[in-house]
Amino acid sequence: MGTITILEETTRFPLQKIGQMAGICWNSPTDNPEKNKKRAIDCIKSGHGRVMEYASVELIIEGYSARCIREWYTHIAGGPTRLQESTRYVDESSFPYVMPPSIAKNEEAKAIYENTMKSIQEGYKALIALASPKEDCAMILPLGMTTKIVDKRNLRSLIDMSKQRMCSRAYWEYRELMRDICKSLSEYSEEWKWLVDNCMHPKCDDLGYCPEKKSCGRHAKKEEI
Repeated sequence: MGTITILEETTRFPLQKIGQMAGICWNSPTDNPEKNKKRAIDCIKSGHGRVMEYASVELIIEGYSARCIREWYTHIAGGPTRLQESTRYVDESSFPYVMPPSIAKNEEAKAIYENTMKSIQEGYKALIALASPKEDCAMILPLGMTTKIVDKRNLRSLIDMSKQRMCSRAYWEYRELMRDICKSLSEYSEEWKWLVDNCMHPKCDDLGYCPEKKSCGRHAKKEEI
């Protein structure tokens, strides 16, 4: 759907980093990469989450709606930081936008959606032509327009996010965003692939039951077990 770019500042060997940090506090040797990886996996499987904060992720997220990115901003644990494409300085006369699948499959709904976006684009261009400041013209831009951010957060924050946002009850676009991030991280290094495969999944996989009021059926409800 969108594009995820993993920046080189991202910890390439997160397990080794985690194991090294834990080893320092345990007064253990930290010069063996394999032992550091084993120590990290032991920490993660034992639920010692704080040490995961030493593995950081820096990425560019683009091509997702402003609405989706607003939800991304609600995950503030672990001191993340981010910068977003400016609507004050960037000319949005022909902004790209996200088409929801439920609307795309209905020709009449799709036409209404596209015409509405076109009307907003034309209104924006008309305001710009009247020498209105971009920052004021931006007030009419829709949540469906795509945007771009640069984001920095740690592994623990990302895993915590995956528990909620990979759930089938989460907003569909956010689920796609999480899948794209998982794919990009898995390709970044083998250690990230291990973390994605073992740690980034819906919360019900850890709990063994569904805590949601309305379940998708992936796991049984707690009261049914």
